[in-house]
Amino acid sequence: MDILECSLLNGRWDSKLDTELESRPAIAMLAKDVIDGKFREVLTSLWARAFFRASGLQDNSYEESFSWQLPSVTDEAEREFIQVVLAVASLHAFIQANWTGPDLDINPSEVIVDVMNPTLISDEVLDMKAVSELAYGGEPAYHLAQHATFLRLAQLIFALPYRHCISVCWWRLRTSVIHEQLLDEAVPLPTDAHDPLGSLLQTLTGDIGDRDLAGRLQLEQGRLEHIFCHDKAASDRFVQAARATGLQYELTGALGRRTKFQQNDLSQLVLLAESRKRDDSPAEAIPDDLADQSRTPDDMSIMAYSNFPVTLGLNDDTLLEQTIFTSSAPSSTTSQLSHLDPVSQPPLHPLDQCILLSLCLNVRNTSPSHGLTSEQMSPYVARVISHPKNWSVHTMALLLRSRLESGRTRTVERSVLQLQALVDQMPTADSPLPERLLYFHSIPLPSKWEMERELALRFLTLGVVKSALEIFERLEMWEEVVKCWQSMEMTDKAVAIVRDLLEGRKEEAESVILRGKDLPSPRRGKLDSTRQAKLWCLLGDLEPDHAVGHYERAWALSKETSGRAMRSLGGYYFARGEFEKAISCLQRAVKINPLLSRSWFILGCAYIRLENWEGARDSFSRCVSIDDEDGESWNNLASMYLRLDSSQNILESDVSGENQPSKSFSNRMLAFRALKQGLKYSYDNWRMWTNYMIVAMDVGELSEACRALTRIVEERSAKTGAECVDEEVLERLVNAVTRVPAGLDQSAGDDDRRRDAVNNPNEGHGLLRRVLDLFDRTILPRVSSPRIFRAYARLLTFQSRWEDALKAYLDWYRCSVAGTFEKGETDAEKWREAVNEVEDVVDVLKNFGPRIQGINWRHQARSIVRTFMGRSKDFEDQAEWSRLVEFQSELRTEE
Repeated sequence: MDILECSLLNGRWDSKLDTELESRPAIAMLAKDVIDGKFREVLTSLWARAFFRASGLQDNSYEESFSWQLPSVTDEAEREFIQVVLAVASLHAFIQANWTGPDLDINPSEVIVDVMNPTLISDEVLDMKAVSELAYGGEPAYHLAQHATFLRLAQLIFALPYRHCISVCWWRLRTSVIHEQLLDEAVPLPTDAHDPLGSLLQTLTGDIGDRDLAGRLQLEQGRLEHIFCHDKAASDRFVQAARATGLQYELTGALGRRTKFQQNDLSQLVLLAESRKRDDSPAEAIPDDLADQSRTPDDMSIMAYSNFPVTLGLNDDTLLEQTIFTSSAPSSTTSQLSHLDPVSQPPLHPLDQCILLSLCLNVRNTSPSHGLTSEQMSPYVARVISHPKNWSVHTMALLLRSRLESGRTRTVERSVLQLQALVDQMPTADSPLPERLLYFHSIPLPSKWEMERELALRFLTLGVVKSALEIFERLEMWEEVVKCWQSMEMTDKAVAIVRDLLEGRKEEAESVILRGKDLPSPRRGKLDSTRQAKLWCLLGDLEPDHAVGHYERAWALSKETSGRAMRSLGGYYFARGEFEKAISCLQRAVKINPLLSRSWFILGCAYIRLENWEGARDSFSRCVSIDDEDGESWNNLASMYLRLDSSQNILESDVSGENQPSKSFSNRMLAFRALKQGLKYSYDNWRMWTNYMIVAMDVGELSEACRALTRIVEERSAKTGAECVDEEVLERLVNAVTRVPAGLDQSAGDDDRRRDAVNNPNEGHGLLRRVLDLFDRTILPRVSSPRIFRAYARLLTFQSRWEDALKAYLDWYRCSVAGTFEKGETDAEKWREAVNEVEDVVDVLKNFGPRIQGINWRHQARSIVRTFMGRSKDFEDQAEWSRLVEFQSELRTEE
């Protein structure tokens, strides 16, 4: 890779590049100006004026209006590099205007010259056209993005064919990430859009050996996966990035204190992290007053260093500003990072800080939604905040801390104030632009409007609806404006706003009014079709009686590209039981944007109502591929496999085929695996555990069925008692244990069978411990019933535990029909059943009694018979009464 290409990707001008200034001064100086953030000089250069010449731009699209010619450059490699430099300048100018600040000092009209209309072109016309063309996959681009023309130009330039500049595919990735953040919902890219990145990564790791550059590429690929909610793929990318840069990190514990009044030191989570040693020490320089920041947490009321965002203090009467570690060593002494002192860890390279923040995002995405999430994220964020080294990275770390603290009463005030401070700092020039852009592509820093939107949403959670409404109206986020009016129970006001926008009676914002004065009258207040379709969808949500007409109007206006319209219409039909129409609409919606799992889920449910099991299976498969933590979708997917299994069993009765049974069993195994995966994310769902238990029994995974029954009893025993135990499943588990020989020496002639009896977790001795724990630790301490005691007794008999088995049989008798038989009962059938139970318990005493020392089993047997006969004298005329008399006489004779 060319050294100038590397410098553009790194965003840093190295002293080694001075030789390039001597060999090719004009091109090298152009690249240096881009790195230094001098976009005006680059975009108004002679090359730029020749390159950005358009023809008929007012009537044609950007792609049709430019010929992208550089007649003064004859060398193809140089021409391609100049194109890349101009595209990077355009992309970074757009980022400066909408992400990092400060305010941009150049407008699109100063860059583009329309040879047909050199005087009529204006920034408003250019940006309106760009926003319209940036709509993708039925999702509109944010219409108040400043200077959207620059992003569109960068897109088109990077889309040109290149033969010499191998870094273009990476710049396409960066452009795609920015474009995705501009859309309302993430839209999948073409499957082959970033295929060349694999070969580029091999080039970086092989030929030039730039570990940091390779780490950056993997980190940015992970960011794109994160945008698409592919958390597992994103996690792999982040870990690979850490491996590439040589970052070592470990989440461990160390003694410390979190409150001002804490007397005893307790183990606290801490992230130990260390960057590899690099040669570029000047870039790693850090002010001395920041290096030991982690040692002095008490004087952090407000830190405002010249080049970093303001870090607000907590100022709480109980919580410390940050955890004070009193131990100089982590709890684990076997780690490679055990030499690090949790109190004063060395500063990290900014790129490694970016990786830690990305790993922190991954912790949020892959962990269950409980208290541990913030506890896991906090050490990552604290490790980055402790040593601020870059403006953008530190801004992102403070933003993540603000999100973490928004849910705690003692920190919510700082959370809101910190977020407000971050919003206010964007237009300032407290740090140079090159520093802000240096690691921008390596962190998920939100745009200005997204950060303000987050602030407004934070106000909503605190009940400050009016302030949130003002922000949403200024940002022209009409969907959120409608929600604010609905939360105040003023739906009519929301309807009026949307109708005024659609009918042109309401200008969108003061800035739009001011811009509109300079526009031709037909363009004033005009909405592009994508945004107009979204407003019709909003109106459909607000007016259910006319919803169908509004959604269809949105679909027509968008020229059948509005996924939102079809999603809304499909949900409308589904709620009213018109499943065929719902399926038709939702199929169109998922074809436009297949990344929204909710659309796939409703589509699957609609298929279920029409008993289209294959369609439902495919829909729920897409759900879990998008969000593998969706336990409900895993459960529904398993149900579809079982439905397909039932359908195949019906076909087997009509069509004979050798492969049918194996296919049926395969479906059941797929259902078992789907439920097993779903239970990782729905651990407390007893219905899913019930399904899992039944399927596990069906496929022969008895140890898993035993685990499932354990969870069901734990979840339901307090409410439903013995009904929570599936006694049939319990007896089948006991049968699986007892059907092998009790003593292993009885099968001494068959070594394989003896070995299988010990190792097989689903049968015999391999299953015995699980079933015993199920009885002893889970079922019997909570519930009891005759069948439970009898199954337990059989298990104890298998172990030759005669005394315990006899006790279990007697417990069975006490809660059986005979044991609870009341005097005065008149039901003859019930009495006959009780007689049989008396006979059974007497036989048990006869068989087990002689094997137990110190027990008078004959006396117990006579007592049982005598007591039962005393309670049931009303049945002396029944034929079975003679059996009771015989039992009594036999017991006396034996004595």
